[in-house]
Amino acid sequence: MLNIGSSSWLFWSLLSAGFASLTAIFAKIGIEGLDSDLATFFRTIVIVAVLGAILAFSHKFQGLPAISLRSWVFLILSGLATGASWLCYFRALKLGDAARVAPIDKLSVVLVALAGVLLLGEHLSGRGWIGIGLITVGAILVALA
Repeated sequence: MLNIGSSSWLFWSLLSAGFASLTAIFAKIGIEGLDSDLATFFRTIVIVAVLGAILAFSHKFQGLPAISLRSWVFLILSGLATGASWLCYFRALKLGDAARVAPIDKLSVVLVALAGVLLLGEHLSGRGWIGIGLITVGAILVALA
């Protein structure tokens, strides 16, 4: 039986998917008549402000000195990849339909699964690989529709 309580990865993953869907719709409406890079900049300011407030109110900034160099390097790389992803995503939304852009963006699920297996030594079951294949085919079918 699946645990979908607030301490479950599934709970937070479903929330992430819901908010990501809103991101695409709100962004598509918000970038109308606006440069996509400027829109990404404004979005980033909002994210930094909200996360800064959450960290300040929950007193989580005190852990900064304990962050290892390795963690800093990979968090910086992750931040750079996130920024590049957002710039590309907003540019794609500016040029295309949200209903076609978002599924192609979600091919990141396929790429993460492959990287997880190849680079991190993770394992997927046969059903997992079938799911990855279906995500790939589904994204391509939606994009070509």
